[in-house]
Amino acid sequence: MLKPWLVNAVFLLVVLVALFIGVWFLLPFMPGFKSRPRIANTPELLLQVKGLSQLVTVKYVIEKVIILEDVSHWYELQFGESRLLMVAHGIVKAGVNLDELKPEDFRVSGKKVKISLPPSRITDAYLDDRETRVIDRKTGLLRSFDKDLEQNARVQAVEDINRAARNNGIIKDADERARLQLEKLFRQMGFEEVEISTR
Repeated sequence: MLKPWLVNAVFLLVVLVALFIGVWFLLPFMPGFKSRPRIANTPELLLQVKGLSQLVTVKYVIEKVIILEDVSHWYELQFGESRLLMVAHGIVKAGVNLDELKPEDFRVSGKKVKISLPPSRITDAYLDDRETRVIDRKTGLLRSFDKDLEQNARVQAVEDINRAARNNGIIKDADERARLQLEKLFRQMGFEEVEISTR
């Protein structure tokens, strides 16, 4: 027959284990408890390394208000409006791709150099995430949440700021600044006469 103190000790141990397990499972639901997110340590993959040969000569910063509305009808089994209002802060860069230069584009004669540059083009257009913000978002009462609405607005914003930069003359500005920068460079190299054109 077990001694009473041994029975009491076993009973106390069972109660403590049960209490510990209960607290362990209830802890995340207690007020003020914040669990720290776990970050999986995955290996980094270097997919591609490219040498850049873009002479970026101009950068436009453009802000645009984007309003994206998606209205569904009764026959689509949803009804109501999904709407997003975003202030998009965009950056568009343009310049010359020096990889397109050919040997015949250079003519050197003593202290004189003639260069024919390829036409400038837009090299990059993107949104600055620190400055881009959603001002308002509404989902109709009978609509499900559209998780792609903001992404669609961002895509539309990049297209719009790209078009706005072209309409405001970014290509012309890039051509002019490329000529000025290269002329300054060749004069520093000792050329007295520098003639730069765009083909």
